Amino acid sequence: MKPNKISFIDYRGKDADMKLTEIARELDLEPLTPEILSDASPDITAGYVSDLLSDVLAHAPAQGVLVTVQVHMNVIAVAVHANLTAVIFAADRRPEPPVIEKAMAEKITLFVSKDSSFAIVGKLYSMGLRGPCA
Repeated sequence: MKPNKISFIDYRGKDADMKLTEIARELDLEPLTPEILSDASPDITAGYVSDLLSDVLAHAPAQGVLVTVQVHMNVIAVAVHANLTAVIFAADRRPEPPVIEKAMAEKITLFVSKDSSFAIVGKLYSMGLRGPCA
């Protein structure tokens, strides 16, 4: 593997990016923006967890997935600015309809999980997803 590259690692030790649909299925995520979720969605190569949006701006990897409990409009603005592909809202937290509408307009896929952020990240890690060391 190349240094400083963040990716999934499969059992053979090779890079193995994963589709959002695969992540959603494995984690039993509820899609909030199913209209933009498809097998043609970009590969996810990294993840990040934080509730501090300035931290997300500074450290979240592009084309990654964010796990957070924040559900307000600024999450979408930060996801767009950080070039994220998707956001998973933990602990069954749900954004208001205007937030979902903005995500749709910006092509940011949104999910809800009943699991805690800690549990979600553990599952993503066990699937091989890694994130940057901030």
